[in-house]
Amino acid sequence: MAEGWRFRLLGPLEVRYAGVSIPVAAAKQRVLIAVLALAAGEPVTVERLIACLWNDVPPSGARNTLQNHVLRLRRTLAVGTGPGVLVSSSAGYRLNVDPDLVDVHCFRSLVRSARSNTTAGEAEAGVALLDEALRLWRGEPLADVPSDLLHRETVPALAEARLAAREQRIALDLDLGRHRERVGELVELTNEHPLQERLWAQLMLALYRSGRTAEALDAYRRAGQVLAEELGVDPGPELHALHQAVLANDPTLAIAGPASGPTAGQSPPVPRQLPPLSMHFVGRAAQVRDLDARWEASNAAPLMVISAIGGTAGIGKTALALHWGHARADRFPDGQLYVNLRGFDPAGIPLPPMTAVRGFLTALGVPMQSVPADPDDQVALYRSHLAGRRILVVLDNARDAEQVRPLLPGAPGCLVLVTSRDQMAGLVALDGAVPLTLDVLTYDEAFGLLVRRLGQDRVTRERAEADELIEACARLPLAVNIAAARAALHPDRPLAAFVGELRDAHRRLDVLTTGDAAADVRVVFSWSYRTLSPEAARVFRLMGANPGPDVSLLPAAGLTGQDPGTTRRALDELTRAHLISEHTPGRYTMHDLLRTYAADQASAQDGAAEEEAALRRVVDFYVHTACRAECLLNTNRAPIPLAPPAPGVHLEPPTDARTAMAWHDAEYTNLLAAQEAAVTHGWHLTVWQLAWSLNSAQFRRGNRAERLAVWQAALEASTHLPDPGSRMHAHRLLGGVYADLGRHNEALVHLRQSLALAEEHQNLEQQAETHRVLARAWRLHQDYRHALVHSKHSLELHRALGQPVAEAMVLNQIGWQLAQLGEFEAARANCEAALAIQRLQPDPARMAPTLDSLGYILHHSGRHQEAVEYYEEALALVTDLGHLSYTADVLDNLGHSRAALEEHEQARTVWRRATELYWQHGYEEAAERVQRQLDALEGREAR
Repeated sequence: MAEGWRFRLLGPLEVRYAGVSIPVAAAKQRVLIAVLALAAGEPVTVERLIACLWNDVPPSGARNTLQNHVLRLRRTLAVGTGPGVLVSSSAGYRLNVDPDLVDVHCFRSLVRSARSNTTAGEAEAGVALLDEALRLWRGEPLADVPSDLLHRETVPALAEARLAAREQRIALDLDLGRHRERVGELVELTNEHPLQERLWAQLMLALYRSGRTAEALDAYRRAGQVLAEELGVDPGPELHALHQAVLANDPTLAIAGPASGPTAGQSPPVPRQLPPLSMHFVGRAAQVRDLDARWEASNAAPLMVISAIGGTAGIGKTALALHWGHARADRFPDGQLYVNLRGFDPAGIPLPPMTAVRGFLTALGVPMQSVPADPDDQVALYRSHLAGRRILVVLDNARDAEQVRPLLPGAPGCLVLVTSRDQMAGLVALDGAVPLTLDVLTYDEAFGLLVRRLGQDRVTRERAEADELIEACARLPLAVNIAAARAALHPDRPLAAFVGELRDAHRRLDVLTTGDAAADVRVVFSWSYRTLSPEAARVFRLMGANPGPDVSLLPAAGLTGQDPGTTRRALDELTRAHLISEHTPGRYTMHDLLRTYAADQASAQDGAAEEEAALRRVVDFYVHTACRAECLLNTNRAPIPLAPPAPGVHLEPPTDARTAMAWHDAEYTNLLAAQEAAVTHGWHLTVWQLAWSLNSAQFRRGNRAERLAVWQAALEASTHLPDPGSRMHAHRLLGGVYADLGRHNEALVHLRQSLALAEEHQNLEQQAETHRVLARAWRLHQDYRHALVHSKHSLELHRALGQPVAEAMVLNQIGWQLAQLGEFEAARANCEAALAIQRLQPDPARMAPTLDSLGYILHHSGRHQEAVEYYEEALALVTDLGHLSYTADVLDNLGHSRAALEEHEQARTVWRRATELYWQHGYEEAAERVQRQLDALEGREAR
């Protein structure tokens, strides 16, 4: 290795060769040196270097740029006659020096040596080594190294290691009788680190041994005050025990020399650290069984078993861990360790993992003076004390995997429960943790929680109000508990009074509070929200403007106006934080209370204009994609004109009818919600465009009630539009839906209005289409004579307009009507003429009805086998189209021909399927009619 070099990172970066300082002015070169020096002698991957140089957001061509920076750094470090200090390897780049030539590594080596000397009883040598180690520090580590990533990962651990070394040096000095010399330093340290109980303990001991008992007791008082104000906790057992010893003038506080551990032969204490169990825990039976299974697995596991309980704020993660831990305490004869890691604490300061390690060591009976200074040695000692013991370790409210790892046992036997609002993906991937993600309560669980808190009589007496309260709380355990607590405080007030307060979504979060920050839904949500990166926080806020119940990537990108890649990274961060959930692959949702909180934050931080712009973008995405899908589902429908989408909208429309139908199925509820949002904002043209775009998909899926609502909204919107064609169209489609619903008179009102408008504006195409729908309305009303009149008008107009596709549709319509009148030859001629036209321009959506008509005609002409062939061809087409309600019609008809051919099993199969589809889409009369056919078939077979 290269000799003569020194690299100093414990302060501003400094590079020296043969005692001469080598200036490194370029910022990126300082980052490179720091990363390489921290791994001195070991290769650093290109990916790692790129991440540190650009804080995980590399520019395009990052590898080439890195090579240029390395080349310049080599020139900077090109001194001396020995081998180059910066070398390449297959794994990346390496600083070719002994680690002890880097002050960070030298510091750690000296601290380890001090520990070894202390263990061997050489306290003075330990103090000297620790002093030497601490003299290496010149200020804030990496002070002039501009890498946020490196600072986040490295500086806190180095600072904690320095503090631990100072604590250990002070402990040795106290053991050596130098208590007076250390008082001033300890006062300074407790001011700098007021949450470090070990420092307060050392200050108390130094004051007491200096004869300053009153000041020692005052130090305990001040420690208790700061812990209560900052963390809401009392001093820990070690500090409390020391306070009692000082009060009692305990002789054991006298100087005793360095100790090496518990008294030989003494049994280690059995810690019982779990906080009290909530009396209102209900449900979660499946999750309790899951934890039981993991405990069983831990008995035979060759490694420790870790369960990572995750979920959003207020979901009950801690409650589940504590409930299970208390209920299964007998399974852990060696005790339970518990720590609140404060990963999402209101103070914003997660508990350092080494503080938790030292607390666990105390709980396990390790005297303070026996705790080593080096963090790695502390972890090793902690794991040694867990080895061979069956202990439950509950790590509550963890920030991330890095905070958890030092607290994991090193051997099998213990079970670890980690709760976190983070997904803990790293813990799952690298440490074998098994995730257990909590969702909101089921209705039965939420109802049971209300009963537990308010009593069976009160909840049963006001059942409707209880149900509404549960839904207003989104079945979030914290929210249900808060609402129930408010109701419990006023037993004489009806639940309706509390429900009334919760109905207003804008005030709901104001109501869901008790005055205690830990029992305030808005405050608890804020603890997760504030941990987000700025981009993820913005995406979260704008998710509150999403009109539908969930969102996929491209409409989410529309909401934010960002590119899909940036949006995906933000969605991933929100998912990891459990502020949204990926309920199916690629689709994200949040419960209603989080949506309300997001909208509140958007109003406060982004303003109404930005919220409306986000909504406009996502609605534009749905309009443009849905219009394209409609044209694929109905190829003879001319596309409607659309203005360009708003800037920031990213479109990826479907490419064929199958993908168009699949997209509609996936986005259907969001499309309906988008139209509702457009209605609310008075975007009249958008309301009409979405109705137009939904028409074919809704017709195929038999969504009659929703189709009615969509076209009612479109008709109202059309009254605000200048084009009379939009009103004609809306009246016609609305009339057709009323006809499908059996509301004949209402159908005629709208269809006649459509026809009158078309005639007034001399719009022949609209007249032709309206006559065709009027014929259908009369057919459904079983007045085939009136139906024929309108069909013939429609046929004449379509022929005059030169529209063979529409002509074929009307010919089939006429054929069906004639068949209903018993004129089968004429009916067949019309349908065959229609099919001939359609076979020239095949369109499954239009051919299928004609094939079905021909099957019906042939069946009633006694030609059942030919009828089956037509029905089977029609069935293949409608099945492929995904036209479910019409599929049921064809199956029903096919069953009659199968039965006529004595093919009873085949008839039974198709009628059962038809019945299922009719029930599925709300065609109750049709379903009951086919069921009667099945019953009659069974009866004939029985005879």
